This record gives sequence, C-alpha cells and structure tokens, in this order.
Amino acid sequence: MTMIKEGKKITNLKRIAVFTSGGDAPGMNAAIRGTVRAALYYGLEVYGVKRGYDGLINGKIKPMNSRSVSNIIHRGGTILKSARSSEFRTKEGRKKAYNNIKKLGIDALVAIGGDGTFTGASLFYEEYGIPTMGIPGTIDNDLAGTDFTIGYDTATNTAVEAIDKIRDTASSHNRLFFIEVMGRDSGFIAVRSAIAAGAEAIIVPEKYTGVDDLIERLEFGQKNKKTSSLVVVAEGSVEGGAFELAQQVKKRFDYETKVTILGHIQRGGTPTVADRVLAGRMGVAAVQGLLAGKIDSMVGIIHNQITYTPIAEALKMDREINESVWETAKILAT
Repeated sequence: MTMIKEGKKITNLKRIAVFTSGGDAPGMNAAIRGTVRAALYYGLEVYGVKRGYDGLINGKIKPMNSRSVSNIIHRGGTILKSARSSEFRTKEGRKKAYNNIKKLGIDALVAIGGDGTFTGASLFYEEYGIPTMGIPGTIDNDLAGTDFTIGYDTATNTAVEAIDKIRDTASSHNRLFFIEVMGRDSGFIAVRSAIAAGAEAIIVPEKYTGVDDLIERLEFGQKNKKTSSLVVVAEGSVEGGAFELAQQVKKRFDYETKVTILGHIQRGGTPTVADRVLAGRMGVAAVQGLLAGKIDSMVGIIHNQITYTPIAEALKMDREINESVWETAKILAT
C-alpha cells in the first residue's frame, strides 16, 4: 500500500486505471507501457480501459500486468483503442463511469489524449474527486505546459518524408504544389515540416498570410530561377485549405498547380525514438505525480525536465509558435 498526500488529506492509493481518448497519436502505446510498468514498479494494481470514456461508462475495464504491454512500444495507434463519447458529456454518463470505477476500487486515472480528453477529465474530477493525471498525446503539439506532445515528432517526420517525395515530382515538371498537413487550429506541424523540407511558403492559423503576399513570394522564387515551389498549408488556416488557396493562386500565377492532402497518414506508423522516449518518461512521471499528490494535472517536459501543470491552466493558455522559429522559416524560404 502506498500513501500519497492530497492537500492536507492522506489517501491510500492502490489501484489506477489508464485510458486513451480522442484522436490517436504515435507513441500512445509507449505511454501506456510506461504507465503500466511504473504502476507495477511502485506496487500498484493497474487497469486498462478500452475505448476511452465510453469504456468507463460501459465497464470495459480490465486488469493489466507487465506482459499486457509487451512488444507494443514500436506500434502506432493504441492497444486500448480510442473513441469520442457524447454520453460522457452528460451528467448521467459521468455518473455511470464513476459507479464503474468505484465498483472496482480504482483510486486514480491516467488519461492520455488532447484538449478534449483533458476537459472531460477535469470535469470528472470536479464532480467526483477522482485524482487524475493527464498525459499529452496529440500530434498537434497545441497544449501548453510541455515543449512537445506525444506523436508530434512522428507526425512531422511523416509529413517531411512525403514532402521530400513530392518535391521530386515538382522539380521534374516545374510545378507548384500545395501540401496540406494536419493541425486543426495549430500550425506546429506545418512550420516544422516546412523548415525541414525547404518549402517556399507556410500558411498557418496563427499567422495571417494574404494571397498577395504569397504570390509575391512565389514570384520572387521564380525570378531566382526556382524550378518548383512547395507551399505547406495547415488544415485550419484562415486563408482556406490547400484547394482553396491553389485555386486563388492559379488564377494569377503562371505555374501548373497541384494539391496534396496528407491527411491521416500523419497519425499512423511507427513512433520515432523521440516520441518513444517522451512517452515512456511521461508514463513514469504520471504515476510518480499521482503518488506525490499531483491531481487534476498534466505531466509535461520543459527544457528536458518533468513538470506538472494544472489541467485548467494547460487548456486556458494558448500555445503560440515561437517567433524565432517563424523568423527562421521566412529567412530560409528566400
């Protein structure tokens, strides 16, 4: 039996449950593995919840041991599956989840996911007081309280690999390619992949780039005898998606224009070394945080050091693109 301190109250922590929720991200399995093995190392019982909040509501909760997480560190996706639960948004749904947790004697939760996952976890804590630790698993890298989220590095590498191949075709045919990457309201994948792949322009939600400015940049490249151009577009950009931008530019610019939507290939695949190590560290730190009395918090890594941020703060703060990184992207694209 392990003792943790929760404010002035001493609580017995014996059983925890881990689940993944929302969009999957490469490295989630490594985070599950880290959480399970850390819990066992500290003498805790650990349960796995299938299909996120839906599994909590419908009792899809099973014991896990060290062998449950063997040979998963290299696999994309999540062995616990993931889902978005509309029922959990209701008080009745959350009550069902609470009853199932208490029936099994589960004392704390580890939630792996993004902002939607953490919003649900924080609300659940407010209503029922179940200690919860969040692990940021999202390719968007859009959560404050950590330098990187699990899946972001793999998604960016996948995007760069695809963009490199597209450049071969663009150069061979003197074409202008618009390449749309994922990121919803976040341009982190777009900026990082554009720098790494040598794109001529980047369109992201955080920075407004009008069509006139884009055409001016492309014309500058053409005058400097560039045989092809690549424009990386974040899917949530205010200027429109890749197709809309390509249509506007095609009317005014003398280039054969093509569009590639990378889509969900960025979510799949074998996680990179960086994501595996990040996920493992966060899984261990999540358990250690619960044992230390950190509740309703998100584990993060800032400047290579473990941190804990209240979930409310992580959700409230806007994650902004670093200005020096943005300036670097502009300079390298000239």
